[in-house]
Amino acid sequence: MHTKSKLLFSVILNAIITLAEVIGGLLSGSLALLGDSLHNFNDTMALSISYIAIRVGERDRNAKYTFGYKRAEILGAFINSVILVAVGLFLIYEAYRRFLHPSPINSILMLVVAFIGLFANLLTALLLHGHAHESMNVKSAYLHIIGDTISSIAVIIGGFAILWWGIVWIDPLISVLISAYIIFGGFRILRDAVDILMEASPDIDFEKLKEEIEKIEGVENAHHFHAWRVGEKDIFLECHVDVKDMPISQAQGIIDKIEIKAREFGITHITVQMECGRCGRKDTI
Repeated sequence: MHTKSKLLFSVILNAIITLAEVIGGLLSGSLALLGDSLHNFNDTMALSISYIAIRVGERDRNAKYTFGYKRAEILGAFINSVILVAVGLFLIYEAYRRFLHPSPINSILMLVVAFIGLFANLLTALLLHGHAHESMNVKSAYLHIIGDTISSIAVIIGGFAILWWGIVWIDPLISVLISAYIIFGGFRILRDAVDILMEASPDIDFEKLKEEIEKIEGVENAHHFHAWRVGEKDIFLECHVDVKDMPISQAQGIIDKIEIKAREFGITHITVQMECGRCGRKDTI
């Protein structure tokens, strides 16, 4: 079974489990189970984004989308993370209400649904384990599943605590812990997505890159660097390079050497504007 097929199967499986946990949480009165359903929903979205990203990534660039469709995944991650943070905050508010006014919980139903969710998460983790190294996209989805497996175990522990000792307050406590984990992860995804959508510079040492480019024979100065990410792995760079007056054929050799240097910094595409004493501020990075 190929990566796409395993991802699609995992999306369907997690969507079913999410729905089951929502119904089970409402019927049993378990807020922790509802919190785990949110985590499962997160996994379903993460897996869906990974699947769509692979499918969309296979599409060719065109006259309208000259960079291709690589930011479709980033846009999906942005929407997903905003929803996650909002629902996580709502669950913490509900947990606070449950602490003040505890309600009865059907621990048997809670445990049954939680065990089903744990089984589904373990199955999904086994399906994706061999492909987690292929890309950050698939790896992030795999890590989502591992995190959800841990939260399912926490819900099961809470269910047994309620069943054996009647500790009802452990349900909202587990819900708060799961929600806090979701909000923390959601903010990290949101921050990274906003950075890419706002074309923030990736983590590149421009001073070092400038120094390396200026070591190339024929280069007088390198300045006006602009770097941004189009997708998860695609880093674009444009810069001005001041050279002595020379034929275009000789300038092309310098550009080729600059591209080699740029790849050492993780840059996948570079546009060089060759100049001959044009820019006034040579020290501007």
